[in-house]
Formats: sequence, structure tokens, C-alpha cells
Amino acid sequence: MDHLIVTVSAPDKPGVVEQLAACIAEHGGNWLESRMSHMAGQFAGILRVSAPADAHQPLRSALEALAARGIRVLFAEVAPEASPEWKPITMELVGNDRPGIVRDVTRVLTEQGVNLEQLVTNVEPAPMSSETLFRAHAVLGLPLELSLDVLQQRLETLADDLMVELHLSGEE
Repeated sequence: MDHLIVTVSAPDKPGVVEQLAACIAEHGGNWLESRMSHMAGQFAGILRVSAPADAHQPLRSALEALAARGIRVLFAEVAPEASPEWKPITMELVGNDRPGIVRDVTRVLTEQGVNLEQLVTNVEPAPMSSETLFRAHAVLGLPLELSLDVLQQRLETLADDLMVELHLSGEE
């Protein structure tokens, strides 16, 4: 079985996921994993589907035909996955919201060779003030040669500038 990576977007309404699942099942596909979310009235997601090689084109065509129902799909090329050469850690970040905070944090991660595997962000009112807080939860791939302490120190330097709190956890 080969895999397809499918990105989906549509106006959020009941039945979007069911339509996708029915289409995949009708073409012999198996829904393996997904990340989906509602945001600002839109539904968006990415999923990995396995299907026999001879079913790929009919499945792709059927998924693309869902555009008539307002469901847009894009396909990504699937490359064979190498075994990870990093250790997974989580990062929790909370701070005063401001433009550029994601850019600044991801720049530090990139400089350290850290892979950003998952990122969930939101803004919310700060308790007891009119400030807006930025929150992020991330799953990171830490290079084997990079210690958690070194990454923590590098991010704390940035955190002082951004007025954020960082909490890293993982196996060392």
C-alpha cells in the first residue's frame, strides 16, 4: 500500500469529514492519521491515507470532485521517511502577544537545527488585565547532539526579549 497526503479546506459545516471518509473508503483507502481544526468559520486539515497503487488516481479524482460540494483538496508528494535522528520534546510558551513572536521563536529553533513537528497557537485575554496573551504548544525534534539545557538557555535569552515563559520537557 502506498500513501497519499491530502490537505483539505472547506467552509465549516457538519458532514465534511464524513464525506471525505466515505470517498476514501469507497476507493479502498484507509484513513491512517489526521490533524484537523475549525478556525474562523473554516475547516482545515491534513491527512495520510493508504491505498493500493492502482486506486490512487481514481481516489485522487474522487477527492478532487468534492470541490463541487465546497471541499477543496491538495495532494503532497510522499517521500520515504528516514528514521528520526532526533529526540522528541514538547515546548510550552506563554507571553504577551506581539507581531513577530512566531518568527522569532522559530528562528532560534531553526538556528539550533530543531525540527518543528507540531505547532498549536492561540491568543487570549490575560487574566486581570487588558493585555492579550500568546500561547503556543509545540512538539519538537531535538538533534541528538543538542542538549535540552543548551536549547533551554538559547530560548531563555530570547524569552527575556519577548517577555515569555518557556517550559521544555522530554527525555534527556
